[in-house]
Amino acid sequence: QVQLVESGGGLIQTGGYLRLSCVGSGRPFSPYAMGWFRQAPGKEREFVSAISWRSSLTNYTDSVKGRFTISRDDAKNTVYLEMNNLKPEDTAVYYCAAASRFPWTNRLSEFDSWGQGTQVTVSS
Repeated sequence: QVQLVESGGGLIQTGGYLRLSCVGSGRPFSPYAMGWFRQAPGKEREFVSAISWRSSLTNYTDSVKGRFTISRDDAKNTVYLEMNNLKPEDTAVYYCAAASRFPWTNRLSEFDSWGQGTQVTVSS
């Protein structure tokens, strides 16, 4: 499995911008699908976005479409999540994940490597 470390979270005001980064070590990212998930207090972990190997496919949950952008740089073993126009309901711990058996997926159950998470707090 690949080891993942997220960074870039923090406290931001409504309407602000953050870019999350996830760096992998131990194994190359390719040909894995990569994803971002989030978990708010008292709620289950939910899908945010995913990107396929070679970046040919991306997918977003409806609530972030048009505001978040996922990208990857396999040469740097890094995946990013750019978050614009942040809202209080985006507050959560954000997790990066890798799906080592799938070049494309957005199913939480198919991601088998997870980072420790980075906190994003959006104040109103």
